[in-house]
Amino acid sequence: MSGGASKVQSQHGRWTVSSSDEEDAEPARQTGGPFPLTQSVRKDYVSDSDETVVDEGEFGAADSGQGNTTSSTHGPPGSGHSRESPPSPHASAARKIGQEPVSNPIKTEAPSPALKRLRPSSESGWGVSSSDEEPDTKAEARQVKEELVDQRSPGPMKKKQRPEGMHHHCPSAGSAAAWSPKPESDDETLDRWDVLEKAKSFGFYLTKVSGIPAKDNCGALHIKDILSPLFGTIKASAQFNYCIDIPWLVKQYPEEFRTKPLLIVHGEQRQSKAELHGDAHPYPNIRLCQAKLEIAYGTHHTKMMLLLYEEGFRVVIHTSNLIRDDWHQKTQGIWLSPLYPRLPEGSSESAGESMTNFKRDLIDYLTSYRSAGLGEWIAHVKQHDLSETRVYLIGSTPGRHQGNEKQKWGHLKLGRILSDRASPVANQESWPLIGQFSSIGSLGADETKWLCSEFKESLAALGKSQRSLSSQQVPLHLVYPTVENVRTSLEGYPAGGSLPYAIVTAQKQPWLSSFFCRWSAKLTGRSHAMPHIKTYMRASPDFGELAWFVVTSANLSKAAWGTLEKNGFQLMIRSYELGVLYLPKAFGIETGRFSVHQGRLSDCKVSEMSFPIPYDLPPQRYSSKDRPWIWNIPYLHAPDTNGNIWAPS
Repeated sequence: MSGGASKVQSQHGRWTVSSSDEEDAEPARQTGGPFPLTQSVRKDYVSDSDETVVDEGEFGAADSGQGNTTSSTHGPPGSGHSRESPPSPHASAARKIGQEPVSNPIKTEAPSPALKRLRPSSESGWGVSSSDEEPDTKAEARQVKEELVDQRSPGPMKKKQRPEGMHHHCPSAGSAAAWSPKPESDDETLDRWDVLEKAKSFGFYLTKVSGIPAKDNCGALHIKDILSPLFGTIKASAQFNYCIDIPWLVKQYPEEFRTKPLLIVHGEQRQSKAELHGDAHPYPNIRLCQAKLEIAYGTHHTKMMLLLYEEGFRVVIHTSNLIRDDWHQKTQGIWLSPLYPRLPEGSSESAGESMTNFKRDLIDYLTSYRSAGLGEWIAHVKQHDLSETRVYLIGSTPGRHQGNEKQKWGHLKLGRILSDRASPVANQESWPLIGQFSSIGSLGADETKWLCSEFKESLAALGKSQRSLSSQQVPLHLVYPTVENVRTSLEGYPAGGSLPYAIVTAQKQPWLSSFFCRWSAKLTGRSHAMPHIKTYMRASPDFGELAWFVVTSANLSKAAWGTLEKNGFQLMIRSYELGVLYLPKAFGIETGRFSVHQGRLSDCKVSEMSFPIPYDLPPQRYSSKDRPWIWNIPYLHAPDTNGNIWAPS
């Protein structure tokens, strides 16, 4: 890798700040530009960016025993007291530092487990339960105040049996205490079978959010719903993820499934790997599989479940880490596959393939890990009939891909499918692209370096056109939360721990702000549930139709989507990512366009085949007063919804 490296000494230890490829060789400005940052902040906390070993947009509350800092935050105005808050931006317990791959790569010479897989701090005041129903004995030992959410695991259910009402909670202003409104009535609680029926056309769901009206959770799923007997009798499962809290994860399974074989595929290394193994040790049914990360600053960022049932097999591709906070008050996305039946014995290798080649692509993706531990799961995929799948698999896997391999991954895979399978539309150059994400990498000195060249060209492909279209003509909207979005969110400033856009990166690409649009999800009732979902789509000029839609783990970064090298000869990808592409023709819509549905997912009528969008359209450009959330600078001018300020140390 070109460029130099510098040392930064902080309370978190000694960091090596490496330059990233071609554009990160110059040090970030200390002052000036749209995002000035004082040296006092910079020296104590330098965020990584999308080409790093520490990945995603979920930052962690440090374990007080690890020597990490805490920042004093104020309670509500006039309360006359203050309390310790998670060391900002270490905003969430059981999170990794620097999670969503972000740029200006930073790695530790001797990484501490506290830096990547953090535990609740006894001083933080932010109680995080290991389970929605059961106490975490480790947390109790550290005297962590718990917030309990009563989201009961359903027992074996027959069709049309209604589950018990769910309790919701959220922190009250300036207090870690939880409140629980009365259980929802039958009229307020959507029957889970109805949820499945209404969304089965697309298999697209949002996650449940605590602290919002019950009607806005209609059509949404919690991880306990996905793992419940309602969806199948689990014989074995595999969980692919970036950040994993094993005790919490085990408690999301119904008791009768907690001892079934569980494979966890992760990207942990060194000390954090040892800690993960320590966490898994009490569970003899759990095996761990380490993803190979052979290119510097790559991450295992894929979020997928493989569920083997007595009744068949299911694939779940989603955007949530396997930690409590990601399933609590964030906007997340889920693709839930149909229940795949087992093929008859002696079926051919090609049996059970879908029109989207999903089975072949999933096998190719699993094979890319080059791990014997995944062999049995590749066999399970081969043994089942995936022909009902209507989405395309869009994956990224680390490597320098050449020849035919180059278009199997990343943005080139998306571009190839859009070119080969999408339907062209009249005046398609006027159809805007929309990207929505929770982290931003280093994209270059100007828009021509990657964003509006190779990346936009792939996303702008729309069927075989008789004339060559310039991607420069295609409007581009990038939806990313503002500071005010974060401040007024359900979580307040700590929500910004899952939005790790770093000042050192932002200062290098001020041009990017001209593309930014505010996060707004009023029609789904989730404007105050900050997004950790990542979506990309192509919409009509009036935003009433869609040419395609993607939900994925991939943020806006070269590490996730890939970047061309050697004059386009090879595509270099650093990280594992996974998502699915929806094309209208795969759903029998001959017009080649989805109609847009805005509002609660449960309101979408199957007969309309209108696609449920998780945020408001058209996107609203930033005003002159709006600023993108940057997670490693202080916000002291106004308290958040919980009476806190944000003061990274």
